[in-house]
Amino acid sequence: MTRSLILSRRHLVAGAALTTLAMPGIVRAQAKDPIKLGTAMPLTGSQAGYGADFIVGMRMAAKDVNDAGGIAGRPVEILALDTQADPQLGINAVNRFIGVEKLPMFFIAWSAVVKAVAPVANREKVLAINTGANAPEIAHLGDYVYTAFPLADVDISKLARYTVNTLAKKRAAVLYINNDTGIDAAKIYRENFTAAGGQVVAFEAYDPKATEFTGMLLKTRAANPDMVHVHGLLTDVPQVIAQMRQLGMTQRVSTYSVAYNPKIIEQLGAAAEGLIVTSLAPGVEENPKVAPFIERWKKEIGRAPNGLPYIQYQYDMVLLAKAMYEYLDKAGKPATGDTLIEALNTVKEFALPLTGKLVIDGHRVDKPVYLLTVEKGKFVPLTTLT
Repeated sequence: MTRSLILSRRHLVAGAALTTLAMPGIVRAQAKDPIKLGTAMPLTGSQAGYGADFIVGMRMAAKDVNDAGGIAGRPVEILALDTQADPQLGINAVNRFIGVEKLPMFFIAWSAVVKAVAPVANREKVLAINTGANAPEIAHLGDYVYTAFPLADVDISKLARYTVNTLAKKRAAVLYINNDTGIDAAKIYRENFTAAGGQVVAFEAYDPKATEFTGMLLKTRAANPDMVHVHGLLTDVPQVIAQMRQLGMTQRVSTYSVAYNPKIIEQLGAAAEGLIVTSLAPGVEENPKVAPFIERWKKEIGRAPNGLPYIQYQYDMVLLAKAMYEYLDKAGKPATGDTLIEALNTVKEFALPLTGKLVIDGHRVDKPVYLLTVEKGKFVPLTTLT
């Protein structure tokens, strides 16, 4: 055997030994690769006031999780893509999550977008979790589409019954945006209001791009309701209310959590007085963790959050993901759409810091409904419906 061959063999043995010694380090490095959580929200466009704040809430949670050691020792990273609340852009974002980023799960909101991306999630067997859309149909979009956010059949049904039974309003007008956000929710309000003994005297849809509502409101005024429920989006709800008041309509107005936003009061001023909104997350009176969160937000962002209840859910989604991934880590299973669904349904009850206990009941969740009203330019608690 030549000297060069002996040296070569020694180098191979030494190299193998070094490789073996290095393996634990490689494994540890891989174990510390970040867990990417994909979220597709409107970061530009008419709904960006909410969507951009949603991402801020998630990133605050990611920082808190990372400061506490991450998820099973791995850092969490938020990957946010823009949908502009547009279904096709939502599909594009989800295709990137799946095809490029290879994510087994993503978060999504806005009813039309959730419905659009559901076939992709089901086909690719990737878990989609709704974090803010309220269309009741979301509970029936397929095996890989879940919701962590209560749908309209939770808060709108309770609000409608409360309006009849407690506020003693017997004649309601329902004005709703003609898209996935408004159509089913308006039907739920009408069904529950009628079942409680009230009468819906006007049931009017408006175009999502409308800015002039005089014709619809004149018909509504002629029907002489004693309560008006408006179910739309952040941009149109204040316009409908403002034009109501300009036409001399003084009826009390209700809507859902989309209007639980300081900007609504800023826009409407005195016209906002008496407005009733729902919230599906506890406030400062019900959860002592909420007030410090708001103060932290104001300190870091310089203003109050837009859509506080929704942001509470976005923050908590990171903690939900943490619990799911840690379940898989303990079980020694890789993260796939199927194993994450297993984690979601096996853990089932999640203690979340800002929104409280979340119980997964198939493809829907139930929560207490907190009603707030505007008094002297501020949202104040009205009651809690369970």
